[in-house]
Amino acid sequence: MTLQRKIGFWLSAFAIFAAVVWILRDVLMPFAAGMVLAYLLDPLADRLEKWGLGRMGASLLILIAFVLLFVMLLVVAVPLLGTQVMAFIEKAPGYVTRLQILLVEQGGPLLQKVGGEKALDDLQTSLGDFVGKAMSWLGTFLTSIWSGGQALLGILSLLVVTPVVAFYILLDWDRMVARVDSWVPVDQRETVRQIMGDIDTAISSFLRGQTLVCLILGGMYAVGLMLVGLNFGLLIGISAGLLSFIPYVGSMLGLVVSVGVAIAQFWPDWTMVGLVLLVFGIGQFIEGYILSPKLVGESVGLHPVWLMFALIAAGSLFGFLGLLIAVPVSAAIGVLVRFAIKQYLASPLYSGRSGLATESGDASAASDG
Repeated sequence: MTLQRKIGFWLSAFAIFAAVVWILRDVLMPFAAGMVLAYLLDPLADRLEKWGLGRMGASLLILIAFVLLFVMLLVVAVPLLGTQVMAFIEKAPGYVTRLQILLVEQGGPLLQKVGGEKALDDLQTSLGDFVGKAMSWLGTFLTSIWSGGQALLGILSLLVVTPVVAFYILLDWDRMVARVDSWVPVDQRETVRQIMGDIDTAISSFLRGQTLVCLILGGMYAVGLMLVGLNFGLLIGISAGLLSFIPYVGSMLGLVVSVGVAIAQFWPDWTMVGLVLLVFGIGQFIEGYILSPKLVGESVGLHPVWLMFALIAAGSLFGFLGLLIAVPVSAAIGVLVRFAIKQYLASPLYSGRSGLATESGDASAASDG
């Protein structure tokens, strides 16, 4: 098979895969969640096997523990966070109004001296428009995510279908990998194994490591903001930690929201605002110098901009299903692109050696003639 045919084959396969995901996006969510869950828990099952527990027993024990933990979180955390979400939505307009009033009171005289009364009015209008557009965009994005998986985001899919799928995939994981490996052409097997190993390293390092980082950061931010006495500190802290899965977005969004709430709540006490800033400063220091180097590592190869684009684009197109597959797919594409570039840099097409060899051969033939 020529290079052009190989490229055409894989592009066609990717197009068919994307079309199938698009068509079945409303029913694939629990199955994709089960596959992701099985992938995350496979190292734990392997470790239990090394300790003498069979694969069946290890898979069953892990899934029972996970379901129990998930149910406990639903019973305890969801009602508490739901109450805070409703209260925050109710009070958010008041906070925005309070911030606008403070901005006019504190910065109005200076702004009037610089740009006049019109500049002050323009600032208020611009701030109101910005807040309105930001809330509208966030609402549209969340609605697209929710509508993409709403049909099967019920208790049945989360507590029955997803664990069952995860159990069977976890039980047969090693056999499935071995079977797929046996289908690879013999002469390409080592190359494919190297590529798949790089993809597995990228996905596992980021997915497992970043998940732990998000959970730890969410707990730290929530505890710190509640100790400061910030309204909705639990909600803001946990949200900032979970959104840290998207590089820089979670921490920056949590910082902006928490500082805005702190100013509206504590003004003119700058000490409390400073404590809120300190909470996020400590969190960023621990994440950058302790958690990410230890848990995620530097060999992931996922650029933050590429990851943000993949998550937002996949979430908008496929809803919650898109968020589940965005990281694995983007990691795989990144590895394949790096492999293709490496092959290109080592090829005559880049170095021009074939062209030089041809010119040398023509010159030699001419001199002989």
